[in-house]
Amino acid sequence: MALLYLLAFGVVLTATLGLLASGLDRKVTARIQYRVGPPLWQPFIDIVKLLGKENLVPAGASKITFFGAPLVGFASVVLVSTLLWVNNLTPSHSFGGDLIVVLYLLAIPSISVMMGGFASRNPLASMGASREMKLILSYELPFILAVLVPVIKTGYAIRLGDLLGPQAQNGVVAGSLSGVLALGVAILCVQAKLGLVPFDVAEAETEIVSGPLVEYSGAAMALCKLTKSMLLFVLLFFLMTLFMGGLRWNGMHLVYGLLKFVGLLAVVIVIRNTNPRVRIDQAVRFFWGRVAVWAVVAVVLAFLGK
Repeated sequence: MALLYLLAFGVVLTATLGLLASGLDRKVTARIQYRVGPPLWQPFIDIVKLLGKENLVPAGASKITFFGAPLVGFASVVLVSTLLWVNNLTPSHSFGGDLIVVLYLLAIPSISVMMGGFASRNPLASMGASREMKLILSYELPFILAVLVPVIKTGYAIRLGDLLGPQAQNGVVAGSLSGVLALGVAILCVQAKLGLVPFDVAEAETEIVSGPLVEYSGAAMALCKLTKSMLLFVLLFFLMTLFMGGLRWNGMHLVYGLLKFVGLLAVVIVIRNTNPRVRIDQAVRFFWGRVAVWAVVAVVLAFLGK
């Protein structure tokens, strides 16, 4: 059963939904810019094309770390996805502290990007990896504070399955003032975790030519792109589980769950297309300043029952 969840839900279903979400993002972005844009299935085509290309290794690079980094990032996303599917399908199968495990695993994709960038020995890749390091140090604190709000609102539950039951009975966390504020903070942090505008300073195609990914090609590049697309689905699925009651599989609840995901994706797309890229110092000040304050206020309101 565990292998079924891992392969069918953690890999196949998550990869499919992630690539579709990425294709929808690109299509909507193109229409906003008055372009026709690529077809919805373009991300699938890109992955297949990259799998047929040659894997190049930059001179002086640490080969094991260079090719191992994308595998580490991909594995962490698959594990998080599997845990989320298990808890949404059968909440009784969750284990104590799995929320903490998920938070830890969600930091690994960014760390793998840094590993690959530094291992390539390319100056632009190293600069991008350095920016990624500063970015993760800035958004992790408010992200964890935002996650504390549903934990407090559901009776200090640190099992993902225990977060879903109270929301089904008493209403979703996002229906409260502290929940709305924490969800807003979490969405901004997710935008940074995904490396999307305005927080795409690590890759910044027009400045440092994709940063940590500049030396990747072939199957390794395909794995990097696949991981990012899967992360787009996984992070929004995680927010649904924490703040919006997760995904229920009976009747209209399934349709409602899909609408919740599309709504979160729409917010991410709107933020991406209505803001200019910020500098890394501006991003750090933003997350350590206003966003962290909003997160602290949300936690205090949650303690007060608001």
